Amino acid sequence: MVASIDFDQRRSFTESIWRLSVAQYHSMLEHGIFAQDAQVELLEGLLVAKMPKNPPHRLSTGLLQDVLLSNLPSNYHLNLQEPLTLADSEPEPDLAVVVGSRLDYRDRHPQGQEVALVVEVADSSLERDRTLKQGIYAKPGIPNYWILNLSDRTLEVYTDPSDAGRYRQRQVLTETETMTFTLNQAAIASFKVARVL
Repeated sequence: MVASIDFDQRRSFTESIWRLSVAQYHSMLEHGIFAQDAQVELLEGLLVAKMPKNPPHRLSTGLLQDVLLSNLPSNYHLNLQEPLTLADSEPEPDLAVVVGSRLDYRDRHPQGQEVALVVEVADSSLERDRTLKQGIYAKPGIPNYWILNLSDRTLEVYTDPSDAGRYRQRQVLTETETMTFTLNQAAIASFKVARVL
């Protein structure tokens, strides 16, 4: 049995932590080392337990899914809690808008340059989503990262990624404000934040 540690304290435990490459992680999955429903994801080379999902999380994920699905152009599709393969991570964001059709990814997961938007719905995971996940999504240049912050009832919008692992622009929209999502300079969805909370 593997003991769990607070991810933010990992630096003090570096001598006892084994890092995995994405290829090693894939091999473990292929060989059935993890159960099909294992609640883990690979973040910066470490296996991290995924946060449990309560009813408000499930509801907001579904509401935002409905808004995005009804407005996506035909050359994009929406993934729900599916893996992305990045340099040293394989996160499973709550939602991801991906270039192309599902059939384009028959034999692999989407990579960073193929993703237009990732969304994390956050309550207990808020600190992880603002720090660790932000870096994971910014490094490969994913242009849009949203955190639907259930605790503060806001939508945090991150744009203009840097390869240093941060987004240069951050905007916080309250539930009374309107979010307009654009793809290729075209507005594809406009909604009040309250609609997805």
